[in-house]
Amino acid sequence: MNMDIPTINALPYEDFVNIFGNVVEKCPIITAAIWSRRPFESLTDLEAAISQFIDALPESGKEGILRCHPDLAGRDLQSGTLTRESREEQAGAGMDALGPAEALRMARLNEDYKQRFGFPFVICARMNDKTRILQQLSERCQHERAVELERGVEEVKKVCRLRLQALVRTAASNKL
Repeated sequence: MNMDIPTINALPYEDFVNIFGNVVEKCPIITAAIWSRRPFESLTDLEAAISQFIDALPESGKEGILRCHPDLAGRDLQSGTLTRESREEQAGAGMDALGPAEALRMARLNEDYKQRFGFPFVICARMNDKTRILQQLSERCQHERAVELERGVEEVKKVCRLRLQALVRTAASNKL
């Protein structure tokens, strides 16, 4: 899918939510809420509308967004129940190819993180590899909760940006 902004602006509500409903993992309500902000001037404008919606949420709403994300290399990956986007992102980072020791360490760190913060560790897998993800997970377990909430939300926005870029054709990509 690679639609231009005029096409996106013309989408009926249901189509807009169906197409963009997972740019923030399992949070189609965000897409539903920003549909009424059309017309969008550009991909940047669409992305800004999503970011503004997220930023305006109370802390509990931001935590809810983080809780919609699966554990990296967790049971959803093992059982094949990840969303298509998450499956591709995790595979691209090597999360589906961890050795036994790496898988055990990842599971332990994921559990420690969730116990400490009350939401899963979120990182933009497409911008990292398994070594960097394990390193970040280990380091970020030491942070304060408020720092991790903010960091997790920023990582959600990175994931969203990359997912939007895969769906939206920009003027620059028209010239390619």
